[in-house]
Amino acid sequence: MRLSTESMARSTARRPWRTVVVWIFALITAGVLSSQLLGGALTTESEFTNDPESKRAAAMLEERLRGPEVDTEFVVVTADSTVAEPEYQAYVSELQSTIESLGPDVVQYVGSYLTEDGPVSESGQSTLLPVILAGVDRAAVTDNAELVVATVKSVDAPAGFEAVVAGGATLENDFIRLAEEGLQKGETIGLAVALVVLVLVFGAVVAGLIPIILAVVAIAISLGAAAVVGQVFDLSFFITNIVTMIGLAVGIDYSLFIVSRYREERAKGLDKLEAITHAGATASKAVFFSGLTVMVALTGMLLLPDTGFRSIGMGAILVVLVAVAASLTLLPAVLALLGDKVEAIRIRGRSKKAQQRQGRFWNLITGMVMRRPVVSLVLSAGILILAALPYFSMNTGFSGVSTLPDEVESKQAFLVLESEFSGGLGSPVEIVIDGEITPLVMASIEDLQTELVADPSFGLPVAEVSEADNLALVSAPLSGDIAGDDAMNEVRELRNNVIPRLFGNVPVEVLVGGDTAFNVDTLDQQTKYTPIVFLFVLGLSFVLLTVAFRSLVVPAKAIVMNLLSVGAAYGLIVLFFQQDVGPELFKNIASWLGFGQVEAIEAFLPLFLFTILFGLSMDYHVFLLSRIRERFDQTGDNSESVAYGLRTTGALITGAAAIMVAVFAGFAAGELVALQQMGFGLAIAVALDATIVRSILVPATMKLLGDRNWYLPSWLEWLPKVNIEGVATPETGPEPERELVSAG
Repeated sequence: MRLSTESMARSTARRPWRTVVVWIFALITAGVLSSQLLGGALTTESEFTNDPESKRAAAMLEERLRGPEVDTEFVVVTADSTVAEPEYQAYVSELQSTIESLGPDVVQYVGSYLTEDGPVSESGQSTLLPVILAGVDRAAVTDNAELVVATVKSVDAPAGFEAVVAGGATLENDFIRLAEEGLQKGETIGLAVALVVLVLVFGAVVAGLIPIILAVVAIAISLGAAAVVGQVFDLSFFITNIVTMIGLAVGIDYSLFIVSRYREERAKGLDKLEAITHAGATASKAVFFSGLTVMVALTGMLLLPDTGFRSIGMGAILVVLVAVAASLTLLPAVLALLGDKVEAIRIRGRSKKAQQRQGRFWNLITGMVMRRPVVSLVLSAGILILAALPYFSMNTGFSGVSTLPDEVESKQAFLVLESEFSGGLGSPVEIVIDGEITPLVMASIEDLQTELVADPSFGLPVAEVSEADNLALVSAPLSGDIAGDDAMNEVRELRNNVIPRLFGNVPVEVLVGGDTAFNVDTLDQQTKYTPIVFLFVLGLSFVLLTVAFRSLVVPAKAIVMNLLSVGAAYGLIVLFFQQDVGPELFKNIASWLGFGQVEAIEAFLPLFLFTILFGLSMDYHVFLLSRIRERFDQTGDNSESVAYGLRTTGALITGAAAIMVAVFAGFAAGELVALQQMGFGLAIAVALDATIVRSILVPATMKLLGDRNWYLPSWLEWLPKVNIEGVATPETGPEPERELVSAG
């Protein structure tokens, strides 16, 4: 069976209602699955799928010392008076009893200085109420933390008193809330801008609505599929936002190009079915290969031994797969039902003359570049390389509590913890000693405690030994932000120097665990896997594009150009967000835009941005180069083919890029620095790719290389002739009954 995008378009267009009913059934099924299963399939935790040091330490503690780890939150009370005052004691007593009244399903224990298990600051004006939360799974713990926060707020504080809650679960809730608010803002802005841009590009409201509807359908069905996948694998709560973000981007893009090609063929005089069929043989085939390229890039995230990366990659792949399927089947059926009604509700000013003016504009740009290709190449590549240089000063790390907005109460509580107690009180460094705890081992443990006491980076260490005397734990809170560079450097110092020196001659295994150690292991693994992911994605993309275009030069250029735009995005992120790097001008602009200044760029960003951007920017290359290749097959004139490709795709790619930039810029408008970095990086890379790369680099290199663009050595002539955009001329339409070689 020789299945092609042309035959799929023809078949679904001939039986449109049958196709639409199948998709409606899929949409309803996905809605039921999402509502019933998705909530329980998502988690806020990210786990290693291999066995780094922090994971092994946590497993030993759970199995042989303390059982499942409990979450301790701290109610931080501050006042103008001291803890000895009756009013202070009465308020703390009321807080303690009110929290205890939540019951054992919410809190296991509540302490305070009144019951001699809550610390008091040296000033005597601040105290902590440790609250041990009930619940084993993370969702229950975070829900209970919210109840504790609400309960603390319900207790009326006397004048001059303040009570706020700090702890891992409370911080997690605040990060999730701010992330969801920022992502919802981005989605809202993106949809609004998308509709405006699509209507302007098409000049008709109905044509502008079709891509948005197709994207929403792809998103909804993908979430239903994710709910099923989540019954087998742990999925990050972030997957829903990734599905929406990527679904809007690719779903709108793919529909935009196919609907545009259909309208173009109708304008040439083809009847409805012929226009749909030809759009299927050309634009739909480009969508197919573009989708494959995006999915190949996203597959890189599945290589990391981290459930967070894997679930995000899985969600993105699902929505791209559904968007491609909808574009190749549902969209032709919708076009068959609507016919020329896609032109309904036209707006004034979007006439053929306006389209001709756009064509002349892109002809002018192309002509300027191709008349001076060397100058154009040097200048454009130089700008991108210059922008990428700050990447070499990038310091990667994690968003700690210090990056939260000042008005967030959990940050206010942390600042009190840091100044009056120890910032890492709730998430100490945990040094696990595995082996028989002999007097010699105890001597080394005592030496370790002595060193920790002398180090101002740590609070007072506490040691405990299992009943079987085969496992010991030394825990010590870190001062400052446990996700900061200083904290992670302390863990590295323990692992690399202190532990080998103190326990080098003792017959035990010593592991450093805890939240900060988990962050160190995460960062180390991402550093280790980054070159593996890069080589995997670049290699598979090169093979796929070689097959698609039957050229070694075209895929090599596409990869280099994409790397330039991604590198420039990396460099600009560093300039705008990382402290003490770059001219002050960039910091002033960042401050004006509301961007936070941090000591480290979010650790997940380099790999995340690479896989997402490499896939999305390949969309433009595939669509543009496929149109150029189509014209080159017809005329054999390389220069004219480049001009034709830019002229026919310029407005569409610019519109598609504007939509993506709007979606991503909306994310950058959020309050979380991590989301600001992600949104800014995605937006700036897409903007660079759609302007400098597509408008200057592509035509300049195409001009310089000439026919060598399509070089394919004789020993690769066996590759299948996929012929990504067909050979039909714009005047005559598709060749009758011409068979296309299978595209999949």
